Amino acid sequence: MFQNSSLQRRTLGRVGIGIGAAVAAILALPGIAQAHVTVQPGTAEGGGFSVVAFRVPNERDDASTTQLRVTLPKDQPIGSVQTTPVPGWKVTTATRHLDKPIEMFGEQLDTVVSEVTWTATDGGIRPKQFQDFNLSLGQLPESGELVFNALQTYSSGEKVNWNQVAADPSVEPEHPAPILTITPAVAGEGSAAADTGSQASQEEQVTPAAQSDDASTSTLALALSGTALVLSLVATALAWRWGRRPVPATDAASAPTRQDVNV
Repeated sequence: MFQNSSLQRRTLGRVGIGIGAAVAAILALPGIAQAHVTVQPGTAEGGGFSVVAFRVPNERDDASTTQLRVTLPKDQPIGSVQTTPVPGWKVTTATRHLDKPIEMFGEQLDTVVSEVTWTATDGGIRPKQFQDFNLSLGQLPESGELVFNALQTYSSGEKVNWNQVAADPSVEPEHPAPILTITPAVAGEGSAAADTGSQASQEEQVTPAAQSDDASTSTLALALSGTALVLSLVATALAWRWGRRPVPATDAASAPTRQDVNV
């Protein structure tokens, strides 16, 4: 009986540890999946302006990220590309000439920004850290996707080019390109966004989406943590209860008495 009870407690203890490890692995998955350069938020409303951030995590333990170069889509030129100061980084842009001008607010544009480069001036992104680099983009296409090319440079001299697009959407490539999905504008909102064109208006459009993404991630983490706690408590309670379970009558009858031992 004592061996069975001890075995049951050990088994439940291992179950509890396994549950905790599994939940910990689940909580770690979002971080693993996002361990590359991405656009935050991943969607924006088409036809107007939007402020997005290129999120750059440092994937190396022995080097810092010292430069990020983002190349904008060549087949979908964007008339307005604005940067904002980032402490500890120098921001530069490059332009290109368009063979076919694009129209923006009644003006014909034959030159657009083609690249934006952030270069560290104070150490860069250190191991186990990330940095957001904001860009204001407009006017966005009515729908579809904007595929960017991001070149990440480390202090060790290593360069990682995030530019791959999988033919199969269910399979993520090794170095996926940052992609911004453009959703059709809601009636009455797209034109208002295009008319303003101001930085403040752009930030107001993107902030709720970014907050929603952060809130969803936090909610998921809290839910999984709560589930792990409940399962661990249940396993502990069962182990304690089984340890205090009375000896069955058959076991008591077959157990040697003190008198039998003495004899």
